[in-house]
Amino acid sequence: MWIEIRRGLKRVWVPVILRVWPFARLWYRAWGLRLNGRPGDEVWYFAYGANMHDSAFRGRREMQPLEWRAGRITGYRLRFNLEGRPRGKAAPANISADPQAEVWGVLYRITRRDLVCLNASEGIPGWRYRPIDLPAEDGHGNSMRVVTYIADGNEADGNPSLRYLTLLRQGAQAHGLPGHWVRFLESVRHAE
Repeated sequence: MWIEIRRGLKRVWVPVILRVWPFARLWYRAWGLRLNGRPGDEVWYFAYGANMHDSAFRGRREMQPLEWRAGRITGYRLRFNLEGRPRGKAAPANISADPQAEVWGVLYRITRRDLVCLNASEGIPGWRYRPIDLPAEDGHGNSMRVVTYIADGNEADGNPSLRYLTLLRQGAQAHGLPGHWVRFLESVRHAE
């Protein structure tokens, strides 16, 4: 029942926030987050999980990116250390600091208004993921600032579901991520 109430509230407040930017700023401030810029400002979002797949990003999240590119962040590694559903049989993607590592994903150029909508679909503001601003590099070596998501995860990694892992693998291939990253994703064991 709580989930249904929460979904109902989200359906009410997200459209209001998207129309009235000062409300969005107040809502974010109440959660200890800053919402900078104007609704039409463009930002780069870095997807490393299911949002790399068009069915998740364009379909379920209803995002219409202005542009996309393969890209990476350095100083982080991909983890599967979050509790998913069903409990113990799914572990969504996360990143954690690791100075020797890198994470490849898809860079999407979207508006700040779209980012607020994407945040809401990921439960932000909320208790799980939080947005972070990081330096990134596209597949051609161009530097840029990106927004991505990070969460406080478990000490140990779990195994993602086969369905979830398939989204990552297919998204990586469809967006031209490097072969070594696709092979890495192929080597990840899925939950049984």
